Amino acid sequence: MANNVKLLLVDDNPMVLGMLQQALSPLAAVTTATDAADALLKAVDDPPDLLVCDYRMPGMDGRQLVEKLKSRPATANFSTVLMASKADIAERLSQQDAADDYLEKPFFLKDATRRIKRMIDRIALEKMAKTAPSDGVVRGNLSQMNVIDLMQSLEMGRKSCQLSLAKEGEKCEVFFVEGQVKHATYGSLVGDEAVFKVLRWTGGNFELDFEGKTDKETTQLNTQGLLMEGLRLLDESQRDSGGEAAESGGPQTASPGATHAGRKEEEEDVLLDS
Repeated sequence: MANNVKLLLVDDNPMVLGMLQQALSPLAAVTTATDAADALLKAVDDPPDLLVCDYRMPGMDGRQLVEKLKSRPATANFSTVLMASKADIAERLSQQDAADDYLEKPFFLKDATRRIKRMIDRIALEKMAKTAPSDGVVRGNLSQMNVIDLMQSLEMGRKSCQLSLAKEGEKCEVFFVEGQVKHATYGSLVGDEAVFKVLRWTGGNFELDFEGKTDKETTQLNTQGLLMEGLRLLDESQRDSGGEAAESGGPQTASPGATHAGRKEEEEDVLLDS
C-alpha cells in the first residue's frame, strides 16, 4: 500500500544516499538527488509526498529547499524529515517548524528507516482516505499494513475513526479520538486486553470509518502505551512457551543460544553520518 507514496531523498553524501535509498525503496517510490538544486528541479517535475533531506549541504541547505518548495503552490503539499546534527536541531531548526520530523545525526540505518516508515504509512493512509468509496470507508488488507503500523499511523495523524479488524471469523473494533485509542472490543474482551489480542495480526482485513464514533472509554493506556505494553506481553508469552517446550521435550522454534545469536545479529546496524 505504501508504494503509492512518492519520496524525494536528498543528501550530498553518496554512501548515506545509497544506503537510505536501498532501505526505503521497498516502502515507497524513491527518487534521489545529490543537492538541493537538483532536488528542486525533480520536485517541480514530480512533486513528492515526502521529502527526506540533509540539512547541511553545499549551496542551498535543506531548510532553504523546504522553504522554496513550500512557496510554490504546485509543490507545497508534502511532509518533511530533515537530517541534522543535535546542535543544528536545537539552535536553528526546531523553533522554526522547518520539518515534520528530524533525524539526529549520526543515526543508525534501522532507526532511520523505522522513523521514516511511520511517516510513509501515515501519508499512505491519508491518500487512501482521499480516494475512499462513496461510503467514506477505507478498506485494506493487513498484509499491506499490519495492526501496529495502522495504529501508529492513526496516532501520528491524530485521526478520529473506527478501526475494524477481521481475521478468520474473529473481529476487533478499535475507536480512536485524535489518535488515541478510547474503546476497543474483541469478543468478550474490552479495553486494553482487546487491543493486546490483535497487535501481532499480519493477515486479515481492516476497515477505517472516519465517521465511526463511540461514547465509551474502556482503555487505560494511550496508543503508544498500548503498543509497548502489548508487545512486551507477547514477547513474554513467547519466551514462556519456548521454555515450556524445552522442559517437555516438545518442538522449539530456536534454542536459547540461537535466539541470543539472532538478537545479537538484529542489534548490528550501520551508523550513518553526513
